[in-house]
Amino acid sequence: MKKVLNIVLASLFAITAAFVAWAVISGGADVAISWNLMWFYALLVGAVVCILCAAVANLVQNPAGLKKTGIAVAIVIVVVGGAVAIALSNGSQPIPTAEGGFFEDPFELAISEVGILVTYAVAAASILATIVAEVRNVFK
Repeated sequence: MKKVLNIVLASLFAITAAFVAWAVISGGADVAISWNLMWFYALLVGAVVCILCAAVANLVQNPAGLKKTGIAVAIVIVVVGGAVAIALSNGSQPIPTAEGGFFEDPFELAISEVGILVTYAVAAASILATIVAEVRNVFK
């Protein structure tokens, strides 16, 4: 199973790298940027679904871990819900394109902002978790 997951991870990374390369090589063409955004949306939804499925699978395998599973699901819901609330309350401003136009679709702008905010939250949480783990190791 681990080998299959590594293959899936490598495939997702290769697809992401190809989309990013396409956007860079094309000079930020609207089509390339749109496909990059759609790919990001798919990855974002896939990540949330995987987190929720892993929490449910953990619950089935370890019913004693109900409290931890509930906390994990609640954290995901709070982070994503908070990001959606912030994105919808900002009245997303149009983003300029390289050609002098603008990305003005409110849905695309809101989803992009949600993705950015969730990424910031996850990055901050992972840095904090690393620091806490290292401090705990020092005192062991």
